[in-house]
Amino acid sequence: MAEIPSTPADGNMKVVWVKAFKDYTKPTSTELNAESVIDISCYLTGDGWNPTKEQATISDPRLCSRQEFGRPGRKTPGLSITVIDNTNTEDPNDAVENITEGAEGYFVERRGVPYEEPFKEGQVVTIYPARAGEKQGVAPEANSVIRSTIPQFISADVRDAKVATA
Repeated sequence: MAEIPSTPADGNMKVVWVKAFKDYTKPTSTELNAESVIDISCYLTGDGWNPTKEQATISDPRLCSRQEFGRPGRKTPGLSITVIDNTNTEDPNDAVENITEGAEGYFVERRGVPYEEPFKEGQVVTIYPARAGEKQGVAPEANSVIRSTIPQFISADVRDAKVATA
């Protein structure tokens, strides 16, 4: 059997917060690398990027069968982020200061490319249109940093898209 390569997650993920796109289904490298884009990757804790997706089952019973069949139903995407929270310090925190309750924008996730590299044409990203919920402090623990969770409410279709040129 041939060895199948894998890509380490550490250092090969990037998540940014974009306030607006011309068309979020066709993001451009110019939009994703703009100065207005907030890179939250280093504010997220190691386990702080938590997209979810649930799918309901449509019941499909048949008179002739002793089995209950099912079909794929509605999808419910979700997202919660956990960030370091240095509120009340002199250190700025772009995530906590910008992703406040009611803030609307787009989280853009890129996988499998070194974090430091800018977004480039042809890369595949996943875009989460979202509205931020209320920030919730995480209970403090020994040997840890102060963190907060910010629930997100998905406001349109979550999409995979190829980055286009401007």
